[in-house]
Amino acid sequence: MTITTLAKLSALLEKGSASSVELTQDYLSKIENSDLNAFISVDVDASVEQARKADRSRQTGNHSKLTGIPVAQKDIFCIEGTQTTCGSKILENFVSPYTATVIDNMHSHGIVSLGKTNMDEFAMGSSNENSYFGSVKNPWSQETQTLVPGGSSGGSAAAVAAQLAPAATGTDTGGSIRQPAAFCNLTGVKPSYGRCSRYGMIAFASSLDQAGPMTHTAEDAALMLNAMAGFDAKDSTSLDVPREDFTSLLDNSLEGLKIGLPKEFFGEGLDSDIATLIENAVKEFEKMGAIVKEVALPNSHLALPSYYVIAPAEASSNLSRFDGVRYGLRAEGYTDLNDMYEKTRSEGFGDEVKRRIMIGAYALSSGYYDAYYSKAQKLRRLISNDFSSAFEQCDVILGPTTPSPAFEAGSRTSDPVSMYLNDIYTIPVNLAGLPAASIPAGFTQSGLPAGLHLIAPYLQESKLLNIAHQYQQVTDWHLEAPKSIAETITGGAK
Repeated sequence: MTITTLAKLSALLEKGSASSVELTQDYLSKIENSDLNAFISVDVDASVEQARKADRSRQTGNHSKLTGIPVAQKDIFCIEGTQTTCGSKILENFVSPYTATVIDNMHSHGIVSLGKTNMDEFAMGSSNENSYFGSVKNPWSQETQTLVPGGSSGGSAAAVAAQLAPAATGTDTGGSIRQPAAFCNLTGVKPSYGRCSRYGMIAFASSLDQAGPMTHTAEDAALMLNAMAGFDAKDSTSLDVPREDFTSLLDNSLEGLKIGLPKEFFGEGLDSDIATLIENAVKEFEKMGAIVKEVALPNSHLALPSYYVIAPAEASSNLSRFDGVRYGLRAEGYTDLNDMYEKTRSEGFGDEVKRRIMIGAYALSSGYYDAYYSKAQKLRRLISNDFSSAFEQCDVILGPTTPSPAFEAGSRTSDPVSMYLNDIYTIPVNLAGLPAASIPAGFTQSGLPAGLHLIAPYLQESKLLNIAHQYQQVTDWHLEAPKSIAETITGGAK
């Protein structure tokens, strides 16, 4: 089956072989007929109207490469007049009065929003089993077992993998773009911290959250990032740097590229099939003229404990705003203000969110701040320093995205630590604020996708995408679709 890329759709629209309305209606039909539970909400009339506007823009010549292309949006981004739930009961009936800057940027390029994708509640999870609106099914699920799509951007990943959308937005706090991309055979990019505005993106951990694209190819990811990124005065952490064309380096040769392999990423706990696939990928890079050497990230084992102090601490602060007073759910039958707070938050938050709020509140409490939160921040600096030292010896760091392929739904919900270990390779990148990508690297013996993890120095997204794109010119893993989807999907967008 032919994978539908943004680049192909852009060419179709440019030639006049299809209209935005036709493409949008085709995808909306696929969404309606899907059983993956990848979407929380879809506004058919709004999407079609955006498509009509895009078609008019193309007719007048006032358009970008992505004008008229439909894209799915993770339900963590506010869109004015649209239900925005963040996968939580507490925001089930919340209609946003404004639009996130990332979405505004995309709309200014003429991109059509298809709908809001399912996600782990408040982006807390690695399997998309924590959503109030139900679990998402991985399109790569087999007849004998239902697999998770990864999280928290599992709805976006499933939607793109199943070709319910050609691309989608995601957010990445500790791996929430890259891990589901690996589980669903996609290209997922976490940009440098500050590259994409966080304004209008419901906060989980403010010093770690970052928006990014989920696509089939690195070229598509570059096109998406062109539309998403940019300085925003409404976000105090937004980077005021010159606007960049992330497609500009895609065709550069990798001759002489220095690739670092951290020995810490290839030890105990890594699935043997995935290790073999990463080794094969390294050989492909060597054929292209890259130089491979071992590097050290000696403090990477501290990333997981550091993250699970910092992220819950910031979450406990950010989520204190959801109290039943200003917006969202308000419990009934309360006796006083404190009782309303307790009942609203007890009824409105799921178990994983409550768990992280409590951990965070404890870490920030009097007498424990220095022992936990302050210490975790010091460890974060050590981890960042490790990357700086490694990049003195190499241009990019390579490894597996996840220690295992997608796992069976329900198999890890009773063991939070086992679930957290899914992000062992991705979390260090968020702590250091670096750009990173997961790209398809092949399939295990049981036929499940594996992700290749690429990490670049700060603000070197163009170089990162160049490396990913060149790998995709000599491999075709990214063009593989789930068998069930390949057998059933039909329509005009091919």
